Amino acid sequence: MGNLYKNCKIQDNTAELIYENGSLFVTIFENNIVHVAQKHGIESVAIEEDFIPKAATPDVTCKDTSDAKGTAAEAGVSDAAVKAVISARDITVNVKDNEKLDIYYKGKLVLSDYETARKKSEKNPYEDLAIAELEGHTVGKDEEKTDAVTIIKKLGKDDAIYGLGDKPGCLNKRGYSYVNWNTDDPAPHVDSFKSLYKSIPFFIVLGDEYCYGIFADNTYKTTFDFGYENTDYYFVEHEKGELDYYFMPGNDMAEVVGLYTSLTGTTPLYQRWIYGSHQSRWGYYTQDEVLDIADKFRELDIPCDVIHMDIDYMNGYRVFTFDDKKFPDVKGLSEKLADRGVKLISIIDPGVKKDEDYFMYKEGMEMDAFAHDTDGSVYENAVWPGTSVFPDFTKQSVRSWWGDKTKILLEHGISGIWNDMNEPASFNGPLPDDVQFEYGAHEKVHNIYGHFMAKATYEGLAKNDGGKRPFVLTRAAYAGSQKYCGGWTGDNHSIWAHIALSLEQVCNLSVSGLAMCGSDIGGFGSDTTPELLVRFYEAAVFVPFFRNHSAMGTRRQEPWQFDETTIDAVRKTVKLRYRFIPYIYDLAHECEKTGAPIVRPLVYEYHADKHVRNISDEYMLGSFVLVAPVIAPGKEAREVYLPDGDWYDYYTGEKYSGGRYILADAPLDKVPVFIKAGAIIPVADGEIRSTEDITEDKISILTYPGKGSFVHYQDDNETFAYRNGAYNAVEYTLDGDKLEKKVLHKGL
Repeated sequence: MGNLYKNCKIQDNTAELIYENGSLFVTIFENNIVHVAQKHGIESVAIEEDFIPKAATPDVTCKDTSDAKGTAAEAGVSDAAVKAVISARDITVNVKDNEKLDIYYKGKLVLSDYETARKKSEKNPYEDLAIAELEGHTVGKDEEKTDAVTIIKKLGKDDAIYGLGDKPGCLNKRGYSYVNWNTDDPAPHVDSFKSLYKSIPFFIVLGDEYCYGIFADNTYKTTFDFGYENTDYYFVEHEKGELDYYFMPGNDMAEVVGLYTSLTGTTPLYQRWIYGSHQSRWGYYTQDEVLDIADKFRELDIPCDVIHMDIDYMNGYRVFTFDDKKFPDVKGLSEKLADRGVKLISIIDPGVKKDEDYFMYKEGMEMDAFAHDTDGSVYENAVWPGTSVFPDFTKQSVRSWWGDKTKILLEHGISGIWNDMNEPASFNGPLPDDVQFEYGAHEKVHNIYGHFMAKATYEGLAKNDGGKRPFVLTRAAYAGSQKYCGGWTGDNHSIWAHIALSLEQVCNLSVSGLAMCGSDIGGFGSDTTPELLVRFYEAAVFVPFFRNHSAMGTRRQEPWQFDETTIDAVRKTVKLRYRFIPYIYDLAHECEKTGAPIVRPLVYEYHADKHVRNISDEYMLGSFVLVAPVIAPGKEAREVYLPDGDWYDYYTGEKYSGGRYILADAPLDKVPVFIKAGAIIPVADGEIRSTEDITEDKISILTYPGKGSFVHYQDDNETFAYRNGAYNAVEYTLDGDKLEKKVLHKGL
């Protein structure tokens, strides 16, 4: 007969649905988020206590309709199989036998459990052998898991699906399947990859008449199938753990992202220089070379704010050390760079070299800071320093210890920290599932290891850097990591397909909460070409994290490695970015407040327009700016879709009516940019070599005739004083070509 429903009771503002073989707990919060779980209450690494919304008490009611015999319509339903109705605010949950639920939002059915057996295709007896032969880059075969926990929901005919962070494939994930298992794979990433570096179990379903998000909060390896197995349903299957998910309804994607980030945290506002141009390479061997890089940017009049130091600066790859031959005076280097308006960011990895004379190893062993094998010994594996051990970042004491070590980097003038290899990765692949951490075995910790490392690093910088806003960059992440770090998409390649992929990834990361994100400009692996480098720069022109980065052994890709045409095109693109940094900074401030991403797919702004549901080679910067980069070689024009409304060519001022495709001029030194009618955009004028040159007296307001409003924001660009009122805010309103100004706050 199955797990039949028995009754419902209200317990601590939550409805407990009691079945023959256990209970489900349903909580409806004041903001209409619905939490469905097998345990009462919220236990999550992603959700801080301060973010837990208030329950919708005393509105929550649970009405028994099991004996209604067709009269359940008075509860807002007509299905006689409904056993109980839970309601509060705009939410109604119909409870059926076998733990099946239907959720209504504002009277409209939005989410339904799939009520029949999954329709799996029959397996060829030789299929496993073929899969084993072909799946060199995947994370395992599709095996039945006896402890698996599955969420399975009906999939509407026209539903589109977005999110899941940096997963490859199309912007719209419908028809694909993915696996959450943080994976470091250096092969060129393609659509068939199931996993990459981040595991963000949040996605958005957009239908013709509804929009909602699902946050499936489980840290074990998880499969997401969005109509790949069968077009009638999608499912989320956790290998272990318990049922624990959040339903977030909204009128559009903006509302859904707002609910998700209200629960897991928003991306904070960073120091303004972070939004400038970053230069990096694995293979800057000496501090003199780093200084020469900064000087060359100045000489060629290409703005630059940051240079990253990869693992070459360390002493034998020992974290929190410096090579005293290649980098004998990093403090002096940082001071010289500061004179040029350039900051230093340095990489750190979690692997600690096993070396009895190394302070990190000795201290860590004394305080039992490292993960253990099943026999109780400290677990060892091989990474860059050789035989290494792995900090247990799930321990608060270890996070505090690690965070305190950031003082070593800060004292040498380092301004931000880049966390790498934190999936965690090793030279022998993923750590075994049974390696032991305080939070649990590695199979439970793997997807959140990078999250806790980022938290440790962020909190250390916040404590030790004199009140400055910390910047942490991470490769691996989980839901909620955006509170502590920005992220990049990992080891991409210098191939044209990865320009297109970068846009898909950045847009999906942005709607997944990780708004400070970007991809390695020019490509990390393989060898770039002059045209490819320029188009990479143009594609990323307004992406929040803007860094040229490449691997040792590949062709160097600083702009001056190529001809004057390439240098001129890169210079023009970087200067275009710097002109828009006041607008980007304003959007970043709004992102911290509301969760609204800085960069957005077109569908985020125009969800009712079916033309944009699959457009991933264009993106929006805020609500006003549309960017349409060239992503294929040899093109000097491209087709651009302009959504409904009037649009202006940024370069010529020519006006276009939207709701159609146009052909845009796109020579090598130009990225097509269109501005929406009614736009109000703060921009920087004059000569700019770094963000330090962007002073308020150099900021002007661009307007484009129409109706619109925008709030321009000003603070000290460095500290958290703005959170205590030390900022200015001015609201601009545009009606036609008439611009009005209103001071909202004056605190500077």
